Amino acid sequence: MSTSAIKGSLPTILISPQDIAQIVSKKGLKEVFEGVADYILKDYLRWNEFDKSARVASYLDNGVLELMPIASKDQYSFKYVNCHPDNPKSGLSTVLAFGALINNSTGLPGVISEFTLTTAIRTAAMSALTARFLARKNSKRMAIIGNGCQSEFQALAFHYLLGINELALFDIDKEASKKLAENLKDTSIQITICDSVEEAVKGADIITTVTAEYSKAHIIKASMIEKGMHINAVGGDSPGKTELEPSVLNMGKVYIEFEPQTRVEGELQNMPADFEVSLLSNVFASGNPARTSDEEITIFDSVGFAIEDFSAVRYMTDVAKELGLAQAISIAPNLDNPKDLFNYLKKH
Repeated sequence: MSTSAIKGSLPTILISPQDIAQIVSKKGLKEVFEGVADYILKDYLRWNEFDKSARVASYLDNGVLELMPIASKDQYSFKYVNCHPDNPKSGLSTVLAFGALINNSTGLPGVISEFTLTTAIRTAAMSALTARFLARKNSKRMAIIGNGCQSEFQALAFHYLLGINELALFDIDKEASKKLAENLKDTSIQITICDSVEEAVKGADIITTVTAEYSKAHIIKASMIEKGMHINAVGGDSPGKTELEPSVLNMGKVYIEFEPQTRVEGELQNMPADFEVSLLSNVFASGNPARTSDEEITIFDSVGFAIEDFSAVRYMTDVAKELGLAQAISIAPNLDNPKDLFNYLKKH
């Protein structure tokens, strides 16, 4: 149903996974990544305007359930998201998500949206946006460690937004690496499937870790790090789940999204409470690259923050309306008398 039908008293739209696929089909993934990254950057530049909090999480033996809220002066949004590494055994994605964008003046959800695809897109867009400020100029080669559902998005975001044209892949499941290579075969990216993490990261400008290993793993060791590398650590995003040998964090500056959350969930959980970090909001506000030399090592301890979801759902909403996508739904009863809720039951 066209959004032109959403002009009544209940202007709520539903953005489905099919709508996201249509947005990507009609706009192209490059433009979508650029659009989401632009929305994220603009929202980070008004960092102090947001009512921010760490996500609310329920940690399970086999995963985590999370609620990620944030509010600006005019809008409130939340995302529910999980991470269940065993889900593929049941035919489900490791990550599943949905969320909403709400009008502060009325409390009515203007948008209810899928967030499984949107999370993958916004995470990759945030990684590439951050690398614009942290990675050395003219970076061309990236290692991707962990080649599951997030990996294609990371690969293409870095290709489109940073010009990465060489990928070295490693996953403990070689079929996952073959899957990634197959999905990227129509691009100009040169791809090498490696037999070890050490082989994949050797000579890389950027290392992206996006594994689903639910442990305090030492996937990237200090002995693997070379001068000038940028480390995009994405997979360590909940207590007990990390990817870097702790000593790696002592090798360069560590940049984070929201400190109260990253201290608990990121690679920082392995470090002392007073370990020094730098906020990306300050880096973005400066408008300048953060690294001081081509030999400096930089680390993005990425856990994903709600402002990025806020940005992404606003982008998808704007494009869905532009393209006439999404379905009109009733999320609140349409009352003859706003003070007589019970009468709605009698009439229906």
